[in-house]
Amino acid sequence: MKVFRKIPGYLNIWSLLSLIIVILILLPNLTILINFFTERAENWAHIQEFILPDLLKNTGLIMLFTGLFTILVGTSLAWLVSAYDFPMKKFFKWALILPLAIPPFIAGYTYNGILDYTGVIQTTLRNNWDITVNQSYFNILNLPGAVFIFTMFLFPYVYTITRAFLAHQSASLVENARLLGRNSWDIYFKVVLPISRGAIVGGVSLVLLEVLNDYGLVQYFGVPTFSTAIFQTWFGMNDLNSAIKLAATLMFIVFAILILEKVMRGRKKYSSTTAKSRPLTPIQLKGSKAWIAFSYCLLIFMLAFLIPFVQMVDWMILTFEKIASPEFTSFITNSVLVSFIGAALVMVFAVIIANFARMHQSFISKSAARVTILGYSIPGAVIAVGISTIFIDLDKWLFAFYEAAGMEASLFLSTSLFMLISAYIIRFLAIGYNSVEAGFDKIGNKYTEASRMLGENLTKTFFKVDLRMIKVPLISGFILVFIDILKELPLTLILRPFNFDTLATKAYQYASDEQIHEASLASILIVVISGIAIYIFHQVLEKEPN
Repeated sequence: MKVFRKIPGYLNIWSLLSLIIVILILLPNLTILINFFTERAENWAHIQEFILPDLLKNTGLIMLFTGLFTILVGTSLAWLVSAYDFPMKKFFKWALILPLAIPPFIAGYTYNGILDYTGVIQTTLRNNWDITVNQSYFNILNLPGAVFIFTMFLFPYVYTITRAFLAHQSASLVENARLLGRNSWDIYFKVVLPISRGAIVGGVSLVLLEVLNDYGLVQYFGVPTFSTAIFQTWFGMNDLNSAIKLAATLMFIVFAILILEKVMRGRKKYSSTTAKSRPLTPIQLKGSKAWIAFSYCLLIFMLAFLIPFVQMVDWMILTFEKIASPEFTSFITNSVLVSFIGAALVMVFAVIIANFARMHQSFISKSAARVTILGYSIPGAVIAVGISTIFIDLDKWLFAFYEAAGMEASLFLSTSLFMLISAYIIRFLAIGYNSVEAGFDKIGNKYTEASRMLGENLTKTFFKVDLRMIKVPLISGFILVFIDILKELPLTLILRPFNFDTLATKAYQYASDEQIHEASLASILIVVISGIAIYIFHQVLEKEPN
């Protein structure tokens, strides 16, 4: 039944709303690209000759080694928990996701505090064993240190996606390899990695996009990348046009990554030769093998979550009376407020586009769906540049209106929360859309068509039937977006109004001022709030009917 086709007027409403949202998403990025080719920049020639080569080198090296190490760590852990039983496997299965609750910049300053001269390691060595070590051995503020932090706190992207794939993969391939006499290493490298290629590429693509988006870690570690260069050019040199050109260059790199991902996914495809597929049956490890698997998972869990979390708790206890104040509660309120509003608006826009794409299968609707992914693919610093340019121009255009209304001309929009929340919507709309789309795909159109056959119009059907049936995907998407906005740093640093701080910006400010202990309270709150949200997310998923 093509019930939707009978109501062109209603479709026009959804089409119009979707078109407006798509334009809002595309406008900042199109502005950057247009200015890249049309505007003249004062310092661009100098940047091209003396700065850009180092930016390309550093960014390329970080992406290369972070990608390789996250593949190694993420896939090996996914293979272990999927194919084997060993002590505390059930705990590690979900605990290895927890590093995502700690933003890389917070992990970076925490590890630097642990390893520096006054940190717990060197202090213990000096006080207990009278050992003084060479400081260069414990220096993490460099490019290899950044790669270590990115690997430890972003590998869960690869781990979760690969583990989900292996959990539903036919066991026959692995069992046949075992019958042919292949050992575990051969099976891992010659069977598991090839058949998991699509999942691995998808996971590592998210890792690389997060690396490109990062500002706090690379700035604190003193590693010049595109994000730090955009900040320095814009605010240090006061040269917005050069910052726009850097942002456009970074956009080209992102597009190259996305194209490369499609190419790598498309070269080889593996699928089951029978409809009767079953998941892997874990093998019980015994003796030394069981303890090796346990030790490996424990080591990664400790490095990626337990050690930095315990250190932050210790620092928080030391500085709590100094930092805790009525003013600090405003940082919590600000963080929760913008995260809640941003996540709510993201889900509203996601529902509009997803419902339009569901009702109207056409090139336009499919294109609108693809555009939602663009925002998440573009680093926050790039989106901030585009959004700022648009809102500043919009405020200038409104000067005449302000004067005509007898108001003082001001940059009202570009100094308000409206600009920051708009950037959040563009950046994280893809997350909300993917959740809503999965919900609509699951319920199909049969319930909507049945409601229409019973005489209900599409508006009442949408609110009484469709929305209620995708309640779980809506809640899940809201929670995921809420967590991402809570941890977001580049967008918030650039676009926040004056005297508006969140937990993320406050933690970054303390760390930048070498007040690492004082940054722990804000950091712990980010981790705790994210952890609570993740727990609620899992509880919601467990209640979802199959």
